[in-house]
Amino acid sequence: MKIPSKRLVAVALTGALVLAACGGDDDTDDSNGTADSNGDGATEAPADGSLPAGNVFVSGSSTVEPISIRVGELAGELSGGELAVVVEGPGTGDGFKKFCGGESDISDASRPIKDSEAEACAEAGIDYVELEIAIDGLSVLTNPNNSAVDCLDIPSLYALLGPESEGFETWADAAALGAEVGGAGPFPDAPLDVFGPGEESGTYDTFVEFAIEDLAVERVGEDSVFTRADYSSSGNDNFIIEGIAGSDTSLGWVGYSFYASNIESLKAIGIETGDGCVAPSEETIADGSYGFSRSLYIYVNTGRAAENPALAAFVDLYLSDEGLATVTEAGYVDLPAERIEATRSAWNG
Repeated sequence: MKIPSKRLVAVALTGALVLAACGGDDDTDDSNGTADSNGDGATEAPADGSLPAGNVFVSGSSTVEPISIRVGELAGELSGGELAVVVEGPGTGDGFKKFCGGESDISDASRPIKDSEAEACAEAGIDYVELEIAIDGLSVLTNPNNSAVDCLDIPSLYALLGPESEGFETWADAAALGAEVGGAGPFPDAPLDVFGPGEESGTYDTFVEFAIEDLAVERVGEDSVFTRADYSSSGNDNFIIEGIAGSDTSLGWVGYSFYASNIESLKAIGIETGDGCVAPSEETIADGSYGFSRSLYIYVNTGRAAENPALAAFVDLYLSDEGLATVTEAGYVDLPAERIEATRSAWNG
């Protein structure tokens, strides 16, 4: 199967990807070393090879990881290997643990930082800036052979995957619960093989927020805001893709880019949120008509960026036109122009 490209341009280290990255423009902001080459907050990638040597460590979301990797590849082409960037994707939650523990310079995230994580950063004296860099559509998937299921509403997803669905072995097992919570189904009499990310993943958190939380709080209580536990979970999105593709009546969820990269072996299930059934696509994610659209972020340790020209330069490149062009290369959706401007302003400010 095809997966989002993770080509290496330098040496692979254990548990991480080492990429060559680059520095920023000569004209930098005094506060954090960011560049504003045209006066409106936009940045351009450096082209003369005059880049600061140094190291940057990026950890966090496996969803955002392909974008960071591609920026690293671009940086390598521009820097000649003067600046080494390590990129890994253990999950948004695990990434924030490292970031707020002072172990990483940048945290990739497929959801905003939680209050508890922000408190951990504050207690550790770590200041940061949140930078929105792309839009993703959390995609609910099955096998193309599953002709019985084309669309699901949120109550039906709750009946199939929420905390009250523990032990359901077929889609039909969820029919009674679905009717009770207002789910329209369908609930065919077929095996229900579920594959998805684990609790360390921002994609897990986002799915719970979109499909589980409201009904779980209403029916079971605030301590039960989670999915059923009896499914095949993994921090490796490609394992999830293989599982969904390998079962004719599967059900699972990943970020849009992993669906788009394996579209021939997967079927996207449309989501009904009250305005008709909408499937994920670049167009429906960008215009917000797909109900499970979400923002993707990087969080940058601003204290380290002020001290480490290599880190500031890498973020400059990330937010340059060339850097943000990697968003669509990785299978995600570009931010609207006004949100790109807001991100650059947050970094330059």
